[in-house]
Amino acid sequence: MRDLLTGASAACLLALGAGAAQADEGMWTFDNFPAAAVKATYGVTIDKRWLDHVQANAVRLSTGCSASIVSGQGLVLTNHHCVADCAQDLSTATSDHLKTGFLTTDGREERQCPGMQAEVLLSIKDVTDPVRQTAAGKTGAEFIKARNAAIADIEKSNCVGKEAVQTCQVVNLYQDGQYKLYTFKKYADVRLAFAPELQTAFFGGDPDNFNFPRYDLDMSFVRLYENGKPVATPGHLVWNPAPPKEGEPTFVAGNPGSTSRLLTADQLDFLRDVSMPMTLTQLAELRGRLIEFGKRGPEQQRVASHELFGIENSYKVYVGQMQALSEPGFLAGKRQADAALKARVAADPALATRIGDPWSAIAKVQLDRAGLYAPYVLLEGRAGFFSPLYGYAVDLVRAAQERAKPNPERLPEYADARLSLLEKEVLDAKPIDPILNQMQIEFWLLKVREVLTADASQTQGLLGKESPETIAARLAASSLADPAVRKALWDGGLPAIQASKDPLIQYVLATDAAARQARKAYEEKVTGPSGQAAQKIAAARFAVYGDKIYPDATFSPRLSYGKVAGWTYRGQTISPTTVFKGLWTRATGQEPFALAPRWLAAQDKLKDDTVFDFVTTNDIIGGNSGSPVLNARGEVIGAAFDGNIHSLGGAFAYDGTINRTVVTSTAGATEAFLQVYGQKALVDELLRGGVKTGTRR
Repeated sequence: MRDLLTGASAACLLALGAGAAQADEGMWTFDNFPAAAVKATYGVTIDKRWLDHVQANAVRLSTGCSASIVSGQGLVLTNHHCVADCAQDLSTATSDHLKTGFLTTDGREERQCPGMQAEVLLSIKDVTDPVRQTAAGKTGAEFIKARNAAIADIEKSNCVGKEAVQTCQVVNLYQDGQYKLYTFKKYADVRLAFAPELQTAFFGGDPDNFNFPRYDLDMSFVRLYENGKPVATPGHLVWNPAPPKEGEPTFVAGNPGSTSRLLTADQLDFLRDVSMPMTLTQLAELRGRLIEFGKRGPEQQRVASHELFGIENSYKVYVGQMQALSEPGFLAGKRQADAALKARVAADPALATRIGDPWSAIAKVQLDRAGLYAPYVLLEGRAGFFSPLYGYAVDLVRAAQERAKPNPERLPEYADARLSLLEKEVLDAKPIDPILNQMQIEFWLLKVREVLTADASQTQGLLGKESPETIAARLAASSLADPAVRKALWDGGLPAIQASKDPLIQYVLATDAAARQARKAYEEKVTGPSGQAAQKIAAARFAVYGDKIYPDATFSPRLSYGKVAGWTYRGQTISPTTVFKGLWTRATGQEPFALAPRWLAAQDKLKDDTVFDFVTTNDIIGGNSGSPVLNARGEVIGAAFDGNIHSLGGAFAYDGTINRTVVTSTAGATEAFLQVYGQKALVDELLRGGVKTGTRR
């Protein structure tokens, strides 16, 4: 995992600081896609009709993933790991859908995914001026409060009367440099239609994760329903089952989660020196605890498996990002990029007067941030350490408290525009293992005591005279695992919350003030000043470079372009595709390289030269999981499910020579659906009105 960013990446940083993105670089918004650059690079014409068609079929899932509509009956393609929670939630001790897969023969067998919502972008509207005007003259926490109030008002007023079918979200772009209202069509009834075994979707396990060659069928399907019936989607994307061709242009439509390419060098220093070391240490320990929990028995192994997958994946991401930030010359390159922009500003007296020196302001913020970061993360950002019951308790308590306030005065996550999804996530029935939940709360409290120390007032407020083990055991008696209990508390509002005898509700009521205070202090000293300074840096970029730059990822709809291509690194050239023959060679019979029984039985039916997975130069990041990979005609030729090891540095810079998107091919998937899973009806639905098997348009 060394040398994640080469000298070429440092050059990319300088290029980003100097203006326009390099070829294949960028996670572009649909209203500012560089069609001219695509035409010049690949000879492909991307017009408004093409963009509108793709936008209308690109799906955002509330699981933090991307997807696409691929049939006329609301069938949605995504990754297996994007529906793994759903498969887990629908499983029992005697029916493990992660182990055996989820197969259906007709729609009556499709089952609703608890807590999942799908959204499709309808429109984009610039609302920068009203947000800025409301926050003008404010500083610190007051700036954040005014900004959030303006956003809440815009979101509510634009979706009033349509809350049941639409989501209005103001998206923060260019690090507070621009605000745009995104209006989505939403689907609250999302049902699992097909998922392979985890063993097949994640063949190669953690050793192969973020690597290539890969042999994974990381594809699954959900279906959109309204009023109990599948949604009619006649304008869906076409499924093309032909194999990709090396060098052909590709486009990825999805919702990249978060990048930090527009941060200053001082902010990246903080990530490297403070934030990431703390995160990596805690993830590593939690991973070990989950592994040990899984060793207690088959059922414990089942319930912990998906949680462990997420922790291991996150750990590997942070390790890669840490390596990238630690590369010799990387941050020096970023400082040069910052200096290049500052020099352009200084060369224009009028611009210099308007912009000032926001870079110095951000540098000063990091001093306060160092002392506030740990309390903020442990009490607010990662409080409960993924405990679902603790999360329910916080949301129930805060929702009751916040709903009693006027909409503009609430915490943003409890504004009217956000409440319907939150209510769904809180109230949908999901199985919860009480012992695993207890372990997560115990781990959290142990980390609070360890990092903040036993003498800290926040620690004493959470523990009192008790130990983390004792408190976690006491809170395990909570009845919040029962959705009926949660619904009664949600519907009953603040009186029901205050009257509740549930130990977790009582605990949050008693301790949440400290978490709110940690958040307020962080917003006052860090988020507010950083946001104000970032606005000025964004204004400088716009003044100097115009619209030739793209914003950092924000889990909002984006489109990237690239091509099917391998790469060469340290003298080794990697082919852009893998075929089924390689799967049989790679299989050892031992985990994580053991084949599922269905695949062993179907080996003679599968064509050895069928393309299974492939890589492209598209610029993606976490959140793009499940994104459709499209050809120049806008046809689906795969689903993005990973990046190579070099792409982990893509959080901070893009290097087109080695950064790659890893894709499950529609060619391999189509053959597997037929020969391994016997899903003829699924394939017929995918091909209906589209491209015939084995042909290419």
